[in-house]
Amino acid sequence: MQKSLKPSSDRTSDILQAEKLNPLDAIFAPQSVAIIGASEKVGSVGRTILWNLISNPFGGTVFPVNPKRHSVLGIKAYPSIAAIPETVDLAIIATPAPTVPGIISECVDAGVQGAIIISAGFKEAGAEGIALERQILAEARRGNIRIIGPNCLGVMSPRTGLNATFASSMARSGNVGFLSQSGALCTAILDWSVRENVGFSAFVSIGSMLDVGWGDLIYYLGDDPQTKSIVIYMESIGDARSFISAAREVALTKPIIVIKAGRTEAAAKAAASHTGALAGSDAVLDAAFRRCGVLRVNSISDLFDMAEVLAKQPRPKGPRLTILTNAGGPGVLATDALIETGGEIAPISSETITSLDQILPTHWSHANPIDILGDADPQRYTQALEIAAKDPNSDGLLVILTPQAMTDPTQTAEQLKPYAQIAGKPILASWMGGADVATGEVILNRQRIPTYAYPDTAARVFSYMWQSSYNLRGIYETPVLPVDAASGLPDRHLVENIISTARQAKRTILTEDESKQILAAYGIPIVATCVAKTEDEAIKCAESIGYPVVVKLYSHTITHKTDVGGVQLNLPDADAVRRAYRMIAASVEQKVGSEHFLGVTVQPMVKMDGYELIIGSSLDSQFGPVLLFGAGGQLVEVFQDRAIALPPLNSTLARRMMEHTKIYKALKGVRGRQSVDMEGLEQLMVAFSRLVVEQRWIKEIDINPLLASPMQENGENSSLIALDARVVLHEPEVTEDQLPKLAIRPYPTQYVEQWTMKDGTPVTIRPIRPEDEPLLVQFHKTLSEESVYFRYFHLMKLSHRITHERLTRICFIDYDREMALVIESQGEILAVGRLSKLHGTKTAEFAMLVSDRYQCQGLGAELLRRLVQIGRDEQIERITADILADNYGMQRVCEKLGFKLERTAEATVMKAELVISH
Repeated sequence: MQKSLKPSSDRTSDILQAEKLNPLDAIFAPQSVAIIGASEKVGSVGRTILWNLISNPFGGTVFPVNPKRHSVLGIKAYPSIAAIPETVDLAIIATPAPTVPGIISECVDAGVQGAIIISAGFKEAGAEGIALERQILAEARRGNIRIIGPNCLGVMSPRTGLNATFASSMARSGNVGFLSQSGALCTAILDWSVRENVGFSAFVSIGSMLDVGWGDLIYYLGDDPQTKSIVIYMESIGDARSFISAAREVALTKPIIVIKAGRTEAAAKAAASHTGALAGSDAVLDAAFRRCGVLRVNSISDLFDMAEVLAKQPRPKGPRLTILTNAGGPGVLATDALIETGGEIAPISSETITSLDQILPTHWSHANPIDILGDADPQRYTQALEIAAKDPNSDGLLVILTPQAMTDPTQTAEQLKPYAQIAGKPILASWMGGADVATGEVILNRQRIPTYAYPDTAARVFSYMWQSSYNLRGIYETPVLPVDAASGLPDRHLVENIISTARQAKRTILTEDESKQILAAYGIPIVATCVAKTEDEAIKCAESIGYPVVVKLYSHTITHKTDVGGVQLNLPDADAVRRAYRMIAASVEQKVGSEHFLGVTVQPMVKMDGYELIIGSSLDSQFGPVLLFGAGGQLVEVFQDRAIALPPLNSTLARRMMEHTKIYKALKGVRGRQSVDMEGLEQLMVAFSRLVVEQRWIKEIDINPLLASPMQENGENSSLIALDARVVLHEPEVTEDQLPKLAIRPYPTQYVEQWTMKDGTPVTIRPIRPEDEPLLVQFHKTLSEESVYFRYFHLMKLSHRITHERLTRICFIDYDREMALVIESQGEILAVGRLSKLHGTKTAEFAMLVSDRYQCQGLGAELLRRLVQIGRDEQIERITADILADNYGMQRVCEKLGFKLERTAEATVMKAELVISH
């Protein structure tokens, strides 16, 4: 029953206030700066930084620190930071690496809040440097100092004038937040930006990220009203969970564009030696970027092209582009570039062709690209564009102009100005030529129509725009609730017993039978499997299953059975089974030794009328467990048709994962064959993802093949069945606290509990999930105007409260940053409570809504009690909320749970605060 603290933007799922102090303010907006290592020596880093600070006034005081000088550049110098008579917000350290831990200790004692360590010689230099970093971090934690660097160029805040770098020039002020791991690249970008007139809201050389990482800076720039887009040069991801958490939240409102060095193995090694960081798989990084709505590009020019276009034009709703041109060749070039980068040529509707026939010469192309011929005047351009824009098959438009005898580039640009914003479709332009088209380009750019010298560049930019739109849509599409969510939980006890037994026996490889039992415990269909340790047992198994059968090696040590001759197929009778048993035993003995043969498994010979798929999971050095889906079977490594994603999955993310493979088209039905059970396959992948998330002792697991059979002509249903499975556990010496963490925090099942209301009604209290969006729509229909007013501090129409865009921010939460609990009974949500961490602090704010029909049943008090406990679990030190002065019910609930209430500067608002002791 608290308000949204920023009603104008409805921050119900992100109730941070821009006006609240962020610890990084000490770095980006300091009132006093000390430069430790300030020097008179020409060309030195210490002199350059000091000169940059005093020659670009930022509204604060600068204190040089140099124990050997009384003044530096005519400014009084101090022997140490402790000697400075005022409190220092930011310390810039440009001294040899071994001195830095002691300097940070002095900064802590002096109350400094932020530091930039310019010095190199830390983890990139080896073990000694790593030890220095540990000392620095220990001191910083003692005083809650936030540190950028070490080994960095520094920080610029062009809007305030702060230049805390040793770069040779100051960045222009603008709306792009630029973050880079390479200081040298920063200086190159700086030179380029001055030439291209690109401006920055922040310009940060992040260095080796000892403390402040990508996530901290993305959150900071996300809250900064001056920043409209964020561009990043990345060499290593650092804290993967922090990056994904921040990017997923901020990318919804501000484009985040990344160029990541190290696509090739050689480049990855060079980046690692530069940053001292391990490089994860590039394909996994792509998957991570997709998961959090980040757009990855391949060149520096694309980096800033995308920052510009996403700030000027709406994202396309689909991949289909309409190309309008006065010359055939450029249209063909644009088409090639579009198709190669994942876009599509928009088909032109018959209505559009009819309309264009009425205004274009007879010999126009009658297809897309729409060639309006070389004598096109401004009127023909605008009429054709207006018609093409109305075609429902088109998701965006590209207008190409080549200067020909009858062409007027300037007047055509003038005529296009009214079409800068066309019903949610982006419009791009390519004015080809030099000086002749320059004035037209200026006109279009001022009208927020991005222009490009070459049409293939423009087409590639459109494809990137669609990729960005596609990534974001995948995050916030409402998924389907898993089938087992209501019917019951997986048999975790069985799985834990299997894994525990294997670990006690010091085994890391589970048998095929054990592996399949684990799959079945999570609802994944498996082929019947019978273990036989003698020939006679194998025959008995085969006769109970029914011929024909398959016989496979049973072993505690071998996982790839085919490699040792451990698979015999299509066995029609007992004699064949007996021969198969002996052949497998002999082959294993010959190739690896008889101790690896423990018997065989017998399975029915499944009719292979379908598609062989692989679903698996393995570990990435930076992101932990990752999922794989693709074409399976024995040639899986030859075809390399696969997609990678990060767990956990929901049905939408599972479908998106499938869409990134070639076999996906076949699964949907091809050449007269029916589709496989796509919904069933989605749910199977969700169940597999859940298994990976919950069973952390599993190091690797794959199902290969998973047979997906399409609907048969005789009406037989599509089927999905795991024919083989492999599970590898972590080594016996690995302890629970050493197990890899997921890059994305999974659904927190520990907070799911049953509870009883005052009237005896049993309810479930659980964390919110994306699938709850339809239930929240119904919940909002039960709220009175008073409840809405108490929650948001103003009345809000139901139609606004239940928009998809708004509810996604409430249901699709990052459990690392906030926790929302719902009270549910028989498929109805009765109440919602939320606890949101404030960026960069150990403070959180709570908010709550209870359906009018269920008020005075103790729901509010119980929700708040649980949110406080979650705060304790998450190491939160302070929980606050703003409450209307006449919302007495909520005030009583807060007081009951130990909150202190105080009046604020607004007479109508009370502040509730609880300090949590740990």
